[in-house]
Amino acid sequence: MTMDMFIQHCFNALTLGSLYALIAIGYTMVYGILRLINFAHGDIFMVGAYLVFWAVGTASLPWAVAVPLAIIGTAVAGILVDRVAYKPLREAPRISALISAIGVSFLIENLALVVFTGVPKPMPRFAPLVKVMKFGNIRISPLAIVVPVITFLLVVGLLWILYKTPQGLAMRAISKDIETTRLMGVRVDRIIALTFGIGSALAAAAGIMWALRYPQINPFMGVMPGFKAFIAAVTGGIGSVQGAVIGGLTLGFLEILLVAFFPALTGYRDAFAFILLILILFVKPTGLLGEKLEDKV
Repeated sequence: MTMDMFIQHCFNALTLGSLYALIAIGYTMVYGILRLINFAHGDIFMVGAYLVFWAVGTASLPWAVAVPLAIIGTAVAGILVDRVAYKPLREAPRISALISAIGVSFLIENLALVVFTGVPKPMPRFAPLVKVMKFGNIRISPLAIVVPVITFLLVVGLLWILYKTPQGLAMRAISKDIETTRLMGVRVDRIIALTFGIGSALAAAAGIMWALRYPQINPFMGVMPGFKAFIAAVTGGIGSVQGAVIGGLTLGFLEILLVAFFPALTGYRDAFAFILLILILFVKPTGLLGEKLEDKV
């Protein structure tokens, strides 16, 4: 492998890892507060892509209008999922909420199947991101630069919310002790809804950039990225935003570089993520930045 090819593969890995990181943050935020794995999160990712497809392709809205509307719409969908499927089960055993999450995932997928049909749709192209840039022998898509930059800005914005705002303080307090936080006057359900909204908005941003990177969408497009993002969250330490970012980037580089160095393993690309999960669970079950949690009795 030449140095030019290696650099090009690194840009591809950074792009893919950044997308995994954005999706993984949604998993880790919800788990950090509710100790719940929101298995519908990958389908929320798909909703964001379809909303942009509808806004640009059907409603003929400009991208500058379509993208914010899709992100807001997806955030509202995430809040609605919490209110309908999870809020009634706050005091129920965790297995009930887990079953509800799986049911919501199937519901969203099949609803999209009915509304949009199962035929894959071509994602409208955003002209400024189509032209490939050349640096010597290196050919880089503008998305390979745009995606990591947007991911970095979104993560910085999220960390600012978590550590510099009252709502972020409430989120961190709920993650430690939800009942004590409630007794201190915090409107816990509103903060949880905000958490779902932020996580869903980040998933929508990832879904839109994913659809631009791989310009074909279908009702099940969020399944595998959702699984891999969950693995990224576990790898980094589920419950840690920084861990989700590290886990996403690790998984992205693992997938791209292993296939680059060993092309014969291309058919096993998806298996690398699950092998990584097994190794992490054996070596460090709490993840790279995770902390061991103890249930209060």
